[in-house]
Amino acid sequence: MTHLAIPKTYKLYIGGAFPRSESGYTTEVRSASGAFIANAAKASRKDARDAVVAARAAVSKWSGATAYNRGQVLYRIAEVLEGRRAQFVDEIVQAENVSSQDAGAQVDEAIDRWVWYAGWCDKYAQVAGNANPVAGPYFNISVPEPTGVVAIVAPQDTSLLGFVSALAPALVSGNTVVILASERFPLSSISFAEVLATSDVPGGVVNILTGSVAQIAPWLASHADVNALDLVGAGSVDWVSLEIQAAETLKRVLPPEGGPDAAAPALARITAFTETKTVWHTKSLL
Repeated sequence: MTHLAIPKTYKLYIGGAFPRSESGYTTEVRSASGAFIANAAKASRKDARDAVVAARAAVSKWSGATAYNRGQVLYRIAEVLEGRRAQFVDEIVQAENVSSQDAGAQVDEAIDRWVWYAGWCDKYAQVAGNANPVAGPYFNISVPEPTGVVAIVAPQDTSLLGFVSALAPALVSGNTVVILASERFPLSSISFAEVLATSDVPGGVVNILTGSVAQIAPWLASHADVNALDLVGAGSVDWVSLEIQAAETLKRVLPPEGGPDAAAPALARITAFTETKTVWHTKSLL
């Protein structure tokens, strides 16, 4: 009996669910040789707004978790990703027209980076915070806290590695995320959403949009309920105008990064999305 192939439908990932785009539009995803691979949902501005609402609703639960627990949750994502390694290798081979060996190397590096960031969850505060010297009978302590909702334009040149490299550091401190996947290679991003959905991360902590960066990024940049904007993968669009729009609501903005390893692992990518709270406490005189 001939097996009937069932083409996969790639949807959005918002609030822990997989909705179709509100617009009903899809975009064709093709291989490097031009062969049709699949249709992916083309997010609309309404989808972007829904994603921000979901991200905002998830802030208190995710930021309120202990740092140790967040590390456990992120590490579990790496475990699930490892178990689905073959699927991601196959998708990258089709999308990027690379060898299985090169695709496997990309997946392995993505897993390693995810684990690296998971390990920082209960450690970064000891590096980024400090006890400040003061004159008088006081303790003065600075502690990093999450910024809130972070919108990210993922690197455009890889299917999985750039996506993971931009997403993971924003989650470490307790931020929630709306991320625009690579417009050229979006399929692995939605497959990664399936990893999230079968792990322990609460719905709404990560929201993934596919489609046109030029059309959707401005709505995220100007959205008053987005607290920070990472333009690491926005070098091919008018990112200066995005920065200007973000300034109107006092967002923290990271500019685009170039090169083959944009969003390389760094503690600075974690602290970029934190705010420092300084508290004073009197010393006991007893």
